[in-house]
Amino acid sequence: MHGAMRIKGGLVVGEDREFIGDVRIKGEQIVAVGRDLPVQEGEELIEAQGKIVIPGGIDVHTHLYLDVGFTRSSDDFYTGTVAAAWGGTTTIVDHPGFGPSGCALDHQIKAYHALAAGKAVIDYGFHGVIQQVDEKTLARMGTLADEGITSYKVYLTYDYKLSDEEVYRVLVQARNQGLMIAVHPENDGIIRYLRGKLLRERKTAARYHPLSRPVVCEAEAINRMILWANLAGDAPLYIVHLSNERGLAFIRDARKRGQKHLYAETCPQYLMLDDRVYDQPGCEGLKYLMCPPLRKVQDRESLWEGLIAAIDTVATDHCPFFFETQKVRGKDDFTLCPSGVPGIEERIPLLFSEGVMHKRISLRRFVDLCSTNPAKLFGLYPQKGVLREGSDADIVIIDPSAKKVLGQSSLHAQVDYSAYEGWEVQGYPEWVISRGEVLLRAGVFSASPGRGKFIIRKRLYPPL
Repeated sequence: MHGAMRIKGGLVVGEDREFIGDVRIKGEQIVAVGRDLPVQEGEELIEAQGKIVIPGGIDVHTHLYLDVGFTRSSDDFYTGTVAAAWGGTTTIVDHPGFGPSGCALDHQIKAYHALAAGKAVIDYGFHGVIQQVDEKTLARMGTLADEGITSYKVYLTYDYKLSDEEVYRVLVQARNQGLMIAVHPENDGIIRYLRGKLLRERKTAARYHPLSRPVVCEAEAINRMILWANLAGDAPLYIVHLSNERGLAFIRDARKRGQKHLYAETCPQYLMLDDRVYDQPGCEGLKYLMCPPLRKVQDRESLWEGLIAAIDTVATDHCPFFFETQKVRGKDDFTLCPSGVPGIEERIPLLFSEGVMHKRISLRRFVDLCSTNPAKLFGLYPQKGVLREGSDADIVIIDPSAKKVLGQSSLHAQVDYSAYEGWEVQGYPEWVISRGEVLLRAGVFSASPGRGKFIIRKRLYPPL
């Protein structure tokens, strides 16, 4: 059992108010939140005057130690969760990679339990990944939900893309069971055609990557999934890594028509960067090769506007590969480059600095996007995502006056570059507390491998 602590005099960001006050921790939980809490004997006092006190960040889209066939992403569940904690994230929900052809739905869950055990330093969960659909798979979606796997990912592209019928059957089952379906939405047929055409024309540099996966491929697939989810009785649908203005418009239109249980995520890279990075000399553009690709400046600005009300979460899609030994595989053919970018540590500092400090989003909205909404949508609320009596003591104290220049040498992911090299941010986590244990204390980090727990997540709503 951890000792007692009191965070004193910070700007506490609650669900319905922001106030200068205190948060008391006893053991692993928050036991009181209020103004001028009375002193209790033996508690550690953390002075937070001039600081901002928020619930720990929740990143519901990571890919740790992802097997992509010819290599794995470079962060495992130790290095990846250490980097997350440094950046103010205290819980992740990881997307497993595909398992062997024909494997059972729980195959990858079992594999990832083994990968995370004894390594994770923060709490974690897993999404399921659906590779094929039959009666056994559909039934197992419900039984795995009882074990805390209450969301599943489907792909409309890549080797294990599902057919229209398979996706629809999954959506119907999700509606009946109160489960969230996350989708990677891109039109596989058009992408295959465009990639083949570019390769035949010997257009193989990184700058051709966004041309091989244009906005219309993503936006069309988003609209298709929205319509199918609606037909399935407003099945819970979560659009991952939204990158463009057209897709956002389809989401808004569906909500105006009254569609429920429709949610969208974007990522820091789509808010901070645009497709001009692919024009850098040499192989530098490969650092930013991800799917979907970075888009135009106008798309980026539309996503910022969408954060105010239309977009529900900001996650990272953290999937790092070493530039010098893994990304350069695509130096002569961008289609051979592993897809993904690091960002698990940079998410909260970037969104706080570029969003809150630049007055593009409110402080409350920042907390909703990074913590409260992910907790609500993925079965972690109110255990996590909120500063409330009885909730886990996952707390981050941000110093809004702190300035830091981001760069690979000062970050902690196991990778040889940052997508935000040289970016100066204002506002940075000074204290990070996970279930009452201080992981980061004024620049000093301490966390034992394996202290992170697997969290049993709840369904979005009870089975029908």
